[in-house]
Amino acid sequence: MKKNKFIGTGVALVTPFGPDNAVDFASLKKLLDHIVEGGADYLVALGTTSEAPTLRQKEKEEVVEFIKDYNDSRLPIVLGVGGNNTEEVVRKVSKDSFGGIDAILSVAPFYNKPTQKGILAHFDKIAENSQLPIILYNVPARTSSNISAQSTLQLAQHPNIIAIKEASTDLEQCAVIAANCPSDVLLISGDDMHTLPILSIGGMGVISVIANALPKQFCGMVKSYLDGNVSDAISTFHQLVEFTKLIFEEGNPAGVKELLNLLNVCGSGVRLPLVSASKQLRDRLEQQISKITA
Repeated sequence: MKKNKFIGTGVALVTPFGPDNAVDFASLKKLLDHIVEGGADYLVALGTTSEAPTLRQKEKEEVVEFIKDYNDSRLPIVLGVGGNNTEEVVRKVSKDSFGGIDAILSVAPFYNKPTQKGILAHFDKIAENSQLPIILYNVPARTSSNISAQSTLQLAQHPNIIAIKEASTDLEQCAVIAANCPSDVLLISGDDMHTLPILSIGGMGVISVIANALPKQFCGMVKSYLDGNVSDAISTFHQLVEFTKLIFEEGNPAGVKELLNLLNVCGSGVRLPLVSASKQLRDRLEQQISKITA
């Protein structure tokens, strides 16, 4: 039986930057407190939302060490380790030190556009060599490759694969996975807007972007649903719909960082090639905050 710590809400952490564009560790500390106190179930470091492609290797190491040290085992931590060079990913998951990390989140290979056979071979090799359990990450909008339901179900038989983060937005595909996956392999939403629909077909949680800024509300929504309080979950979701639309309107994490800035958690700066949210988006987010805090 696979032990699974990842039911509920994981937060795909942003990386705060200061005015000098360096990692702002004081704001990262504030963010972690905000998220933990808001009721998150686990943390996800160096995922897409962290702007990992623009972090230097030394910065990545410093960010992960800071998160581990400050978290101090309060919540489980998932670390993003993926890529389109299978050999390099295998080297990392087999050789790197992962003290304080509970699982690996590994994205489908991007740019190469492998066949399903290639995707299966890629993840089989990673799972076979990883020191830690693997959460698959399917996000076709970013990778140009979809992990099909059939491939996910085949990979789910591997003893070292414990979950699939599904951000395909294809509910039919998610339903097939939920209906046929082993009971100890979790279907996790990888898209905030689709969280309730995925929970309704058998999903067991989400790795969320908006929970950086609104953890109390979003984590509470997921907990309500999983506890059987469906009407409460739906009511909360309706309050969050506009926020969820707005934070992705100008790209991730520009929108959620602007929301965090308005909430005085961290600055709104992002690194090129991303750019910060527009004044128009900021104004609309500010209007939404006034409604939720009224």
